[in-house]
Amino acid sequence: MRAQNSATRSTPIAVAGPAPAARSRTAATPAASASASAAPTAPTAPAASPARRSARGGTVLACLGVVAFSLTFPATAWGLESFGPWSFVAVRSVLAAAVAGAFLLAARAPLPARRHWPGLAVVAGGVVVGYPLLTTLALTTATTSHAAVVVGLLPLTTAALSALRTGVRPSRRFWAAAVAGAAVVLAFTLAQSGGSLSAGDGYLFAALLACAAGYTEGGRLARDLPGWQVIGWALVACLPLNLAGAAAGLAYEPVHLGVHGVAGLLWAAVGSTFLGLYVWYRGMAEIGAPRASQLQLAQPLLTLLWSVALLGEQLSPAAPAAACAVLVCIAATQRAQS
Repeated sequence: MRAQNSATRSTPIAVAGPAPAARSRTAATPAASASASAAPTAPTAPAASPARRSARGGTVLACLGVVAFSLTFPATAWGLESFGPWSFVAVRSVLAAAVAGAFLLAARAPLPARRHWPGLAVVAGGVVVGYPLLTTLALTTATTSHAAVVVGLLPLTTAALSALRTGVRPSRRFWAAAVAGAAVVLAFTLAQSGGSLSAGDGYLFAALLACAAGYTEGGRLARDLPGWQVIGWALVACLPLNLAGAAAGLAYEPVHLGVHGVAGLLWAAVGSTFLGLYVWYRGMAEIGAPRASQLQLAQPLLTLLWSVALLGEQLSPAAPAAACAVLVCIAATQRAQS
């Protein structure tokens, strides 16, 4: 019993031995944490860097979309060498839907939620059906240079619709720069067309409203869905309508296949309708619809350059001055808070 009692009494000594060391480590913890917090820049630098990278990446993606869109009118002009306007738009959308459907199947993308389908219907009506059809009809009577600069009013239209749709109110400096850029584009349009409007301007102004609505709703949806899925599901949703339109158009409009016609059709279907809208919606989701839309102020001038290089149209001497003015407006809108 004495041995057991002595062993029992010795046990607390062995267990209690590490306690001072534990207390010393606990006491040392505030000092360690104080020394760790001595460098104030360590926690803040990683938090700001991803936001800046996201903004830069969104701007690059939106710019790639603008470049793709700037080739749409010259590609459409080429396509009209082989197809009628109705069959061209329908076949273009069918091909784009086939590409989008293949991507959706390969990625096993789930169906959008029920709340997304009204917005996808607006995207489909605006950028899959409305804008391509209206601008193609306009290009049967207007030159690509004239149509391109009239559609240069699209950024201001998109920013206005986006403000109404989302409730975001850009600053006065943003609106001043946007209106100035639109004024430069409009003045350049009138100078290019000799001060008068073409017969296709009604189609072009209707196309502005349709496309701005599609861009605004697509940019909103791209916050919940990947950008390529937004345009992909919109294209797939319109596939039955476009198949019927392609069958009717090809039956009633003559087709004369040529290199320009096929190349224009392929670019309009894959480059502009799918890939262009994919990067555009991703960029718009990163930097916002108002700022992204102002990047399109450069689109008419890029289209003019493509028109000279691909279609042989004459470029006005005022183009360099207009380009510089538009770039200044783009820089101002990007710096303004939205």
